Amino acid sequence: MVRPYSEDLRVRVVGFVEASHSRREAAKLFEVSVASVVRWSQRKRSSGSIAAKPMGGRHQRRSLAMQRDWMLARIAEKPDLTLRELVAELQERCVATSYGSVWRLLDDEGISFKKKACTLRSKTVLTSPNGANNGRSTRAGLMHRIWSLSTRPGPRPT
Repeated sequence: MVRPYSEDLRVRVVGFVEASHSRREAAKLFEVSVASVVRWSQRKRSSGSIAAKPMGGRHQRRSLAMQRDWMLARIAEKPDLTLRELVAELQERCVATSYGSVWRLLDDEGISFKKKACTLRSKTVLTSPNGANNGRSTRAGLMHRIWSLSTRPGPRPT
């Protein structure tokens, strides 16, 4: 992610504009966009500060913040609750939400919906007899790359 311009540059640009120079002149001299000069000048006039605003979205209030306690209690009551079931239960409570909103709120709380390590592994059956090479060619590393199926040499005569 890009960083905001330094406050020192902002001070020099806004000072140049306040010294009765045009915004376009300031943008050309300091090699920044005209839009940035305009925004910095407006911010200085309205708030008195030209400091950069916070970046990123983690500081935003979650739309489901009012439902946080209910959701945490519901997950504690039924730990194997899926994300889809939780969204459906919220919709039954007349709360309009999305999967992303629910997931972000639970992610902030450190709750994940991954499979537990204690679940049994799926059982698979071996498809080749013991001692076989499990479908791997023992000669695969010995073949030249330029050979095709039709030009590949066959088995050696015994």
